Amino acid sequence: MKLTRRQHMVLSNFLDLYQENGDALHYTEVAKHLGVNPVTAYDMLRLLEDRNFLASEYVLPSDREGGGRARVVFRPTATAQKLLAELAGDEWKEEEWNLVKERILHALRAGRGSDHQDLLDDLLVRVAEQRSPVIYTAEMVTAVILQAYQLKDNVADSTFLDRMHNMGLSDELSLSAFGGMAIGLSFAERANRRVAKALLTQSERYQEMIGQLNTQSRRHLTAFADQVVELVEA
Repeated sequence: MKLTRRQHMVLSNFLDLYQENGDALHYTEVAKHLGVNPVTAYDMLRLLEDRNFLASEYVLPSDREGGGRARVVFRPTATAQKLLAELAGDEWKEEEWNLVKERILHALRAGRGSDHQDLLDDLLVRVAEQRSPVIYTAEMVTAVILQAYQLKDNVADSTFLDRMHNMGLSDELSLSAFGGMAIGLSFAERANRRVAKALLTQSERYQEMIGQLNTQSRRHLTAFADQVVELVEA
């Protein structure tokens, strides 16, 4: 059953927390992890249960905890494990990621001092056909950064570069901002119309792909984005 981007995010974070905890989770633990109130977390988990991604059970308090009411806890189903593996695990191989990462970084080093237009054109061709969420998002992040830096001398678009410097790429949530940047670049006065249109076309898909990544994949992508920015600035 197809999930929304937010539901993908909740399920991915639930699995990360479940693996760290090693046991079923109470909804208050999930709420704290997601930064939402307990009622919202409970409703999210019940929705995922209705769709067969989670299973709930009631557990009695231990003798050490004393008396009290039974607590409802949640576990992932086999369906959830399979879906997340397909979206962000099985399709992404470490060797494949390293090859793509090094290909892009090598091209950036080799093209120092240029506008990297050849690399940008190559990336835009690739993203249109790319299925792997991690590789697709890596290529899109690179393309957005290159397009933004090509406009660095355009006074009207200078705030775009300021935003990039202040986005805080160490924060994984900032990855979502690249989708908005792709849209914004399409309206830049001196932007290459062909490139801008291609980025705009891919912006919605990029946001969907980001929502499909697990925590490990987002960390890889965040670190990669930092490297791209450093090389382009150099």
